[in-house]
Amino acid sequence: MRMLRAQLDGLREQVLAGDRKAVERQRALGKHIARERLAMLLDDGSFIEIDMYRRHQASGLKIGENKPYTDGVIAGSGTIDGRRVFVYAQDFTIFGGSLGAAHAAKIHKVMDLALEAGAPLIGLNDSGGARIQEGVLALDGYGGIFRRHVAASGVIPQISIVLGPCAGGAAYSPALTDFTFMVRDIAQMYLTGPDVVAAVTGEQVSHAELGGADVHGSRSGVATFVHDDEEGCFADVRYLVSLLPSNNLEPAPSFPSRGAEFDERPDLAGMVPAEPNQPYDMLSVIAEIVDDGDYIEVHALWARNIICALGRIDGRVVGVVGNQPLAFAGVLDIDASQKAARFVRFCDAFSIPLVTLVDVPGFLPGTGQEYGGAIRHGAKLLYAYCEATVPRIQIIIRKAYGGAYIVMDSRSVGCDLSLAWPTNEIAVMGAEGAVNVLFRKDLAAAADPAGLRAELIDTYSENLMHPLYAAERGLVDDIIDPAKTRSAIARGLAMLGKKRRLSPQRKHGNAPM
Repeated sequence: MRMLRAQLDGLREQVLAGDRKAVERQRALGKHIARERLAMLLDDGSFIEIDMYRRHQASGLKIGENKPYTDGVIAGSGTIDGRRVFVYAQDFTIFGGSLGAAHAAKIHKVMDLALEAGAPLIGLNDSGGARIQEGVLALDGYGGIFRRHVAASGVIPQISIVLGPCAGGAAYSPALTDFTFMVRDIAQMYLTGPDVVAAVTGEQVSHAELGGADVHGSRSGVATFVHDDEEGCFADVRYLVSLLPSNNLEPAPSFPSRGAEFDERPDLAGMVPAEPNQPYDMLSVIAEIVDDGDYIEVHALWARNIICALGRIDGRVVGVVGNQPLAFAGVLDIDASQKAARFVRFCDAFSIPLVTLVDVPGFLPGTGQEYGGAIRHGAKLLYAYCEATVPRIQIIIRKAYGGAYIVMDSRSVGCDLSLAWPTNEIAVMGAEGAVNVLFRKDLAAAADPAGLRAELIDTYSENLMHPLYAAERGLVDDIIDPAKTRSAIARGLAMLGKKRRLSPQRKHGNAPM
């Protein structure tokens, strides 16, 4: 028994150490090895590994001569700030992290355990893709991963961290999860690599240009967060997990009340210019509203004309959606609609209340938007809000024009509490645009078109855009002092804390995709 135990201890040490040359190659690429990554992600000493001694059973094409333990993926469970999570980390030092049947089976097992235990799933992706020598079994393994992602969607939070290549079918795994982190210079994600692109289209493109972190962070929207190094990435993953519930049946972690119901922020009024065309930074407004000015912005580099963030108000986690006047005047467009719709649906799935900050001039006009499906994509955000059953509070800060006002969680689509600043302008369109449409012939025939236009604009504004217009018609619940925005939201959340709304019996809706 003593000899057997010594042999097992020696084997375990060998597995933990890994192949020295392969480890050196990984470090030469500026990358940490899989076990170091798990150590950075999880609480010290909390990791419990499963299937350490698993090996592939394939033969032929020289693969049968090499059967390393773990089969290129480390799987198990640990804790983050004392809360249970399940993890797997692909190990590029073994078969380039490629996925075969045994590798996939380990991932399947940890995914099943995460769902059964009701705990978040975190996948660390660093893989060359499907293991060619195992043929269709590798593809079948990917299918099993995708099916489990879908089964877990809306039940447990799912996070992907891309720390190397993630190519071909493997790229669909991060796409199916709730949040995707990528690290600059080492992460690449694409369906077909540069060589295939060049052979098929003749286009010459590098790995970074095709699927690097900045491409997916700012252009495709596939990456939710982009980081310069692995250490910063793992720190943000840990912070994100601290804001998320373990599953859809538990509340997000909360802190004791901060007295926000009586907290006034006088700086808020000075942040927003009264003139509707003057820009300002909505992030500054959010920082004044949330506890300690602390929040994490989702998709910060993509669709910057809308902001999606998670933070706390009076100790309770909330999702914040806000138009960003610094980017395209805060208009809604295709990307902004998609970004906000997915965020709203995530918050609703995990019972996170929604706060919507509105300053929107409308939808972005142009053939590019219309041909690209602006109607269909805008309907995604509309659908997401209409479907949401969590507490929903709308704050109209300044402009709220046309269909974009409706889509930004207006009273008509079901928000529970609509509040407005005295600077609010709620209308079909801005005064100048409305006058140009309604009085086009009068202006053309006028001796003094500019004078008449100014007079008509004043009349339109006085009659249809004054601060009390929507409140008098029951579409706004209260006009609030900007300094009391944080306290008004906190009181609204307290009022709506036990909100329950039953949805009609159905299999599922047919959301615009």
